[in-house]
Amino acid sequence: MKCFGWQWQGVVNTLVLLVGLSAWPVAAYGPSDGGGAERRTLKDDLALASVSAVAVDLESGEMLVAKYPDAVLPIASVTKVMTAMVVLDSGAPVNAWLPIQPWDSKTAKNAYSRIRLSSEARRADLLRIALMSSENRAAYNLAVHHPGGMDSFVQAMNAKASDLGMGDTQFVDPTGLSPENQSSARDLARMVAAAHNYDKLREFSTTRQYSPEFRAPRYRLGYGNTNPLTHSSRWDVKLTKTGYLTEAGRCLVMVVEIGGKDVAVVLLNSFGTRSPLGDAGRIRRWLESGTESRVANAARDHERRVREAQGIE
Repeated sequence: MKCFGWQWQGVVNTLVLLVGLSAWPVAAYGPSDGGGAERRTLKDDLALASVSAVAVDLESGEMLVAKYPDAVLPIASVTKVMTAMVVLDSGAPVNAWLPIQPWDSKTAKNAYSRIRLSSEARRADLLRIALMSSENRAAYNLAVHHPGGMDSFVQAMNAKASDLGMGDTQFVDPTGLSPENQSSARDLARMVAAAHNYDKLREFSTTRQYSPEFRAPRYRLGYGNTNPLTHSSRWDVKLTKTGYLTEAGRCLVMVVEIGGKDVAVVLLNSFGTRSPLGDAGRIRRWLESGTESRVANAARDHERRVREAQGIE
């Protein structure tokens, strides 16, 4: 009954969010023929299951697709991208063996892991399985063993977010198990763009299968990537992270090659297990159907409309 209650709470939260978003202007990105024909819109051409979504050209910074890009939502395990950057920024030795510690009482409520307490794992292995397979105890222990401990780690996460201009973002834990970890799709596109500059984040997050070795006692565990698109020859996924909480729905962030360009895709709060994958496919097909200039011009037009509606101009 408790789990059933959580599910209903997630439904209620999403319904409240959708009512609030109904007052936002409809996103109007879409290839226009430039000759006076009626403009195609996201509403007409790109029906997305995700409540909030963006696609950004990493080279130019152009926002190519946007659906409620500034809605602040729980982000679940997408959090682990920031966790990984903070770990690497710290300069801590990646091959060091770390003793696995138990959850604190707050984290334990929603946590699950196959890693044995009091065993040891290399920092690099914990980082890899936290990214590719969303291993929560791995992410938690990366933070516990940060200089200054958990509190210092979370402070570093928020400081990094501030440095990246993520003004709608807050972190309270390194795993994403707390629904208080919140951000917007626009902010997460900035985070993904920054993460794409880390060689290890690109490699670790897109690893398809991996079996790290633990010691004291010695054992191995097999992990698979939570993003099935990393297994597809039709997708060139260069960085990725999935996420799920009842309060956050299904979430997905990626850097993928579309039309010869690296594009950051952020999809937040979708109900269906595979809905973000479907949305990613729709975005790719939709972008490939228009020219670069048409999409870019439509994106700038939408930005202007949103700013006018919010009285920013």
